[in-house]
Amino acid sequence: MNQTIDTTVALPTLPELMTETDRPSRPPLALLANDQEWSARSLESILGPNGYAVLRAHTGRQALEMARSSLPDVVIVDARLPDIDGIDVCRTLRQDPRFSATTPIVITSAGEGARAQRLAAYRAGAWEYCTQPLDGEALVVKLDTFMRCKREVDRVRAESLVDQRTGLYNMRGLARRAQEIGNDAFRRHDALACLAVAPDLANGNGEEIAAATAERLTEQVSELFKKNGRVSDAIGRLGSLEFAIIAPATNAEGAKRLVARLQGVLQETLAEGGDGSAPPRIRAGYCAVPNFTESPVDAVEMILRAATALHHARQTHEDALVTSFDELPARAMP
Repeated sequence: MNQTIDTTVALPTLPELMTETDRPSRPPLALLANDQEWSARSLESILGPNGYAVLRAHTGRQALEMARSSLPDVVIVDARLPDIDGIDVCRTLRQDPRFSATTPIVITSAGEGARAQRLAAYRAGAWEYCTQPLDGEALVVKLDTFMRCKREVDRVRAESLVDQRTGLYNMRGLARRAQEIGNDAFRRHDALACLAVAPDLANGNGEEIAAATAERLTEQVSELFKKNGRVSDAIGRLGSLEFAIIAPATNAEGAKRLVARLQGVLQETLAEGGDGSAPPRIRAGYCAVPNFTESPVDAVEMILRAATALHHARQTHEDALVTSFDELPARAMP
């Protein structure tokens, strides 16, 4: 059964755009995948008193599902699970874009592991391979070191302005560039347009598509924008298969022409390397002002309004592929 992904994301608020990574501190969460009760209890007795919250999985499949849904800070998986080998669990998680590359995975094994198995674990992406009986104190010291590394990498990533998956601006980067471009447009009395765009995937079955298809389209559309976007524009990722464009010196008609141009390039590019099926159309929402000096809202708010127009069009399945925020019914306003 294929994993599916909902391509409609919740619209962020203005504070969320500026502080998307601010989260309250909490105990680190350890996911234990082990079907041996005595072994799992032994690990819990080591981790619990040292400040870790513990989540249990008894099979490899459970571990994969819980790792994707709970996003633990560390995964400790036994090499021998009843359904999936622990090393295969590790390899699968490392290949899954939904699982953070900064999350340590530790593989445990009963008895002395062979050198070949240790190397296989490290090649699969494990940070450590431990044999039983475990040295509890050494394990906690190693995990604390892993946690410090993870927090530092996550902090640097959170402060980055670039989406790691696509190389486009992330939400923080979009907010920063919106302020900069807005300030310049204000000084120049220029027009300014903000667009939210997404491939139109409606096919009578709603807007759920296979996760693998979503990942492939995300990469293809991201590359399209990077190669064909105007140098003056700021382009970023709003969410799964949703992108934003901040277009200086662009009015409402210019926003429509920009979407039409991208549509043509998308159809040509995907048709050349596709499977024969028709490339998706681009659906867009936009907010544009002819003179930003007279605009009642700032550029960040314009991004939110463009996203509102896009979401409204997608939810109501309107025929128009380009929707202006100013044309939305009053009940659709945020």
